[in-house]
Amino acid sequence: MTTTPHQGGAKPSKSAKGSQDSELVEMAWDPITRIVGSLGIYAKVDFKQRRVAECYSTSSIFRGYSIFMKGKDPRDSHFITSRICGICGDNHATCSVYAQNMAYGIRPPALGEWIVNLGEAAEYMFDHNIYQENMVGVDYCAKMVAETNPGVLATAERTEAPHAADHGYKTIADIMRSLNPLEGEFYREALQMSRLTREMFCLMEGRHVHPSTLYPGGVGTVATVQLFTDYLSRLMRYVEFMKKVVPMHDDLFDFFYTVLPGYEEVGRRRVLLGCWGSFQDPGYCDYDYRNMTDWGRRAFVTPGVVVDGRLVTTDLVDINLGIRILLGSSYYDDWEGQEKFVTHDPLGNPVDIRHPWNQHTIPHPQKRDFDDKYSWVMSPRWYDGENMLALDTGGGPIARLWATALAGLVDIGYVRATGNSVQINLPKSLTKPEKSFEWKIPMHNGQPLSNAIERNRARTYFQAYAAACALYFAEQALAEVRAGRSDTWTPFTVPDEAISCGFTEAVRGVLSHHMVIRDGKIANYHPYPPTPWNASVRDSYGTPGPYEDAVQNTPIFEENPPERFKGIDIMRAVRSFDPCLPCGVHMYLGNGGELRRLHTPHAFGA
Repeated sequence: MTTTPHQGGAKPSKSAKGSQDSELVEMAWDPITRIVGSLGIYAKVDFKQRRVAECYSTSSIFRGYSIFMKGKDPRDSHFITSRICGICGDNHATCSVYAQNMAYGIRPPALGEWIVNLGEAAEYMFDHNIYQENMVGVDYCAKMVAETNPGVLATAERTEAPHAADHGYKTIADIMRSLNPLEGEFYREALQMSRLTREMFCLMEGRHVHPSTLYPGGVGTVATVQLFTDYLSRLMRYVEFMKKVVPMHDDLFDFFYTVLPGYEEVGRRRVLLGCWGSFQDPGYCDYDYRNMTDWGRRAFVTPGVVVDGRLVTTDLVDINLGIRILLGSSYYDDWEGQEKFVTHDPLGNPVDIRHPWNQHTIPHPQKRDFDDKYSWVMSPRWYDGENMLALDTGGGPIARLWATALAGLVDIGYVRATGNSVQINLPKSLTKPEKSFEWKIPMHNGQPLSNAIERNRARTYFQAYAAACALYFAEQALAEVRAGRSDTWTPFTVPDEAISCGFTEAVRGVLSHHMVIRDGKIANYHPYPPTPWNASVRDSYGTPGPYEDAVQNTPIFEENPPERFKGIDIMRAVRSFDPCLPCGVHMYLGNGGELRRLHTPHAFGA
């Protein structure tokens, strides 16, 4: 991890009110993420009040898939959009296929749908595992804690782990040491699991991360009993692994609450969560927009918008119509007055000019100015009829589990939503007995809680949830094969005119693809993954994006003075969202040109 202070070192400045009780230090961490280095966090830290006073999230790259998708054959859209990201490319391919299914009016065979679900489950397991254990885990490892909070590590040495019998680590410090990069026992074990889960994905869809057997209408995978047996043998090893991981992380995260009173406030923001649903049920999902309300609710991860802990909708039609793309502080010109591609949806509902179906991407590069425009990320919002809500995905899992829990619609034995929790039942594995876990809606002092720790905890539980769902999907797929229903693909024709949308969950949260077809070609195409929702900047109304909001007012518990400040509490707040910038912004050079790097400003406000 590299902390890059303001150019010339940490620079103190008086607060706006000139208070003698407050002294702000301008600091920057750019890049911050351990995945792709284009996310920058610029903050003013008040070391007297031990709190972050101000935060800006920036992205320095622009690509432009929404521009060069125009005029393409829609049948190529999943292959092209898969390349948006080298991490969650299969999520984009899947979402694009969903949008194409709607546009072409096709329904894949059940077996094809189960295979897609198995692939997506493997992707969730792979990505959440490698991110949680090999990237987020570093922020909580012994080496990091020793550098930022040596007093916490000393206490961890004396604190016995409550679930030592389940995971094998006697003290909390032992858990922290197991997370040390490269040398930690658990760190290395997690790397082996990531290989296993990638193999599972490749069994279903041919290649990871850009699937080679996924098409509109289903898959080209040859489905056999041996195929699913190979998948299941790996899955059961992962199931056994999760029986260790869940209690281990519970011990670690609970310890931070105990040893650092008030740590609940790190990365905390108002509960504004969005989930677009995942894992289609082929018994109900026909990809017809007119039936989307019903088949959306039949998904094995329930779509929903959660506001202040309350579920306000599970209707994908409402979710779709409520999406608004605002610009505000991003480097684009507005498209007011441009062509409106879609006036009404297939149900006759009016579609707003700021909806993705009607968006025009007009890039306007310029110097970064934190009082005006400072990032290539736009500001998606969800309109509830009164307010433009800055929804976040919480890194994906906390929104998925929260919406699914409150909806209470999922009950397949391996997982069950109760109305206020999600129960996960893992069967007997090689060396461990049957085990059940329950993710409960996090609360603090009677209020719903969305913060850094709970986003990370949910990621652990969702790995177990995905594994449990995969067991069910494999059983259903095997039943199709044994019954002789071996078709995995349905043929289709491309219409001259169509509008469509695909909704699913990328690993990091909500993912939608919106497409308009004219004369058999793509006239408009806009993918909206979790990154622009989470990394969005101050919008047209001045509302900060989720990263910015979660970091602002975060208390500082790090023991280091300003000159040696690493910003670990800020890092934990941002990384709890599983940040990854490629999906947020996209490069486009028109008909060709020379791209020159003139300078790299580091100063806050440069």
